[in-house]
Amino acid sequence: MSRPGFGGDLPAVFPDWSPYTDLESAARAYLRDPDVALEALNGVLRGAKVLGFTLERFVNEVNGVWQEVVVCDGSRLVLWHGEDVPPGEGPAGSMTSSLRVVPVSSVTEVGCRRRLFRHDNGEIRVDSIDVYLLLTSLDESPPSEEATGGPRHDALRFGKTLDDGGAGQIARLEEFARLVASVVGRPLL
Repeated sequence: MSRPGFGGDLPAVFPDWSPYTDLESAARAYLRDPDVALEALNGVLRGAKVLGFTLERFVNEVNGVWQEVVVCDGSRLVLWHGEDVPPGEGPAGSMTSSLRVVPVSSVTEVGCRRRLFRHDNGEIRVDSIDVYLLLTSLDESPPSEEATGGPRHDALRFGKTLDDGGAGQIARLEEFARLVASVVGRPLL
């Protein structure tokens, strides 16, 4: 099964990165462009210990492949984002590679919502997870007609479902949220 995408057919279901505890192995198993991502991330991490990470990838009918890696080293969140350039906006095969570094001290709130499903036998299963990290910076998006009030704070949002990632990636995202929550508000060493 595949979805049509930028540059040909791409698999609709990506390999599972959740069994890999080290960033390089997970990125190589999951991302289409792991070398681009790892080069950008390692240029900032420069040997810092990776305490946790989460990865995302999906295919979009207009832009092709969208990829993201978020790493926490205890004092920073290092985010890499790669996205195919839409047809007509650059040469065929073009993509963007973006890097963002957010100090953990700028995270003011960590939210984690799990959707649970109770089986007839009473067993509870997590069906999906949504995580947000509220930042002190302001959202740069232009105000919409629906938006009321003043400026909104920027937030980083992540989500996994049984269909999009599976139980392993849901658990890893929850683990990542707990890691970030555990370092928010603590003095940096």
